[in-house]
Amino acid sequence: MHAYLIIGNSAEYIENSIEALAKKLKVKTLNFPLAKIDDVRALNSFVSLTISEPTAIVVRRIDNATTEGLNAFLKNLEEPQENLYFILTAASVRGVLPTILSRCQIIKTGYRQVQGDKNAQDFIKMDIGERLAFTETIRKRDEALVFTENFILACHEKLATSTNLPLISRFLKAANTTRRALKQNGNVTMQLTHLVVQLEAN
Repeated sequence: MHAYLIIGNSAEYIENSIEALAKKLKVKTLNFPLAKIDDVRALNSFVSLTISEPTAIVVRRIDNATTEGLNAFLKNLEEPQENLYFILTAASVRGVLPTILSRCQIIKTGYRQVQGDKNAQDFIKMDIGERLAFTETIRKRDEALVFTENFILACHEKLATSTNLPLISRFLKAANTTRRALKQNGNVTMQLTHLVVQLEAN
């Protein structure tokens, strides 16, 4: 096996697992981002070189990569060099393409139980004006993704106690749509504004 996917939501557990796996494989590690298509091109250029010593490419949070980037990355898993390994990480398998999952050995780390952060929980209770004001404070894509994932988690928690399941289900659908759009490089402000509007839809 030349590709491994480490699943977990604790940065500490993830890093410990990367270190342990690299030691087991007896490889040196190189970190590569995979946030956009240019990152994949840079990785492809590196992979095209002849690698003489065992090396592992580490790609963190592959579940946040764009679909375009993941599709371009996929052929690296299909035709690996003898001395080349891939160590990928993700918070869950939910955001990883099935074609990538099928080519990886999945390693689950200790999974820290967390609750959606307070901002995400409060967001459920806000009116439209408060939601718009809150989302205007989020400018960076990674912050938007973290908030959206926490909002999804907060909605899942609400499903267990809410008496208005259709409302929470609609919130979940809107949040998942927003997360996909953000991962595909959709404009941060526009996508978060659209999320707020969708939450108000009947």
